Amino acid sequence: MIKFALCDDNTQLLDKLKEFLEIIFFRNNLDAAIVFTTDAASRLIDFVSQNEVNVLFLDINLNSQANGIDVAKQIRQNNKSIYIIFLTGHFEYIVSAFECKTFDFIQKPFSLSKLESTILRLFDDISANNQKFIKLNNKKKLVNQNLINYIQKDGMKTIYSLSSSTIESYGSFNKLSESLPYNFVRCHKSFIVNVNNISNVDLSNNTIFFKYPPTSKCFIGPKYKSNFMEVLNNYGNVK
Repeated sequence: MIKFALCDDNTQLLDKLKEFLEIIFFRNNLDAAIVFTTDAASRLIDFVSQNEVNVLFLDINLNSQANGIDVAKQIRQNNKSIYIIFLTGHFEYIVSAFECKTFDFIQKPFSLSKLESTILRLFDDISANNQKFIKLNNKKKLVNQNLINYIQKDGMKTIYSLSSSTIESYGSFNKLSESLPYNFVRCHKSFIVNVNNISNVDLSNNTIFFKYPPTSKCFIGPKYKSNFMEVLNNYGNVK
């Protein structure tokens, strides 16, 4: 899921932006949610520093001591991957805003069509970034790869076991295995494991355990054991 945060000191505009985004998410079947809205820059900075946020809509001309560009620069210091989209009626700030690795500018007053165009382009960009997100079966559903413990083949289904939930999908397990980032390794005919999330490996029982939840586990098959162990030995954080 792609998580959005919105910040504008005009609460009426903030409500309109939230309404438009939810319409766009629904009618395009996008796996996204607005997790935070605020009219205060300080609250935004606190939230983003403590929670996962993938996309930030930010007003440039905030009614505070810091403008939106200052806020974006502060957030960008600790979050290199967040997408920043500025809301503005003041295009003289655009040159400065590019220093913040800005994805787009939405001119006020904004239209639903312009907003939708930006969001669809955003999702195309996110889905192409395989280092961060994995796209499920050509659908507009994206999952953060860092949350995946393992991927399991169960008949025609592909099950993504996350740290707090599971997601079911369909498609070729072999093709999926070939398209994943390097930290995903085939360890069994029915399992692909995210090496980054392993807590320990019990070789006597060919079982892999994960950091969270500690009850999560998958298995090593004899055909894949040698290659899996070779990859695993390159990671010093696994016992």
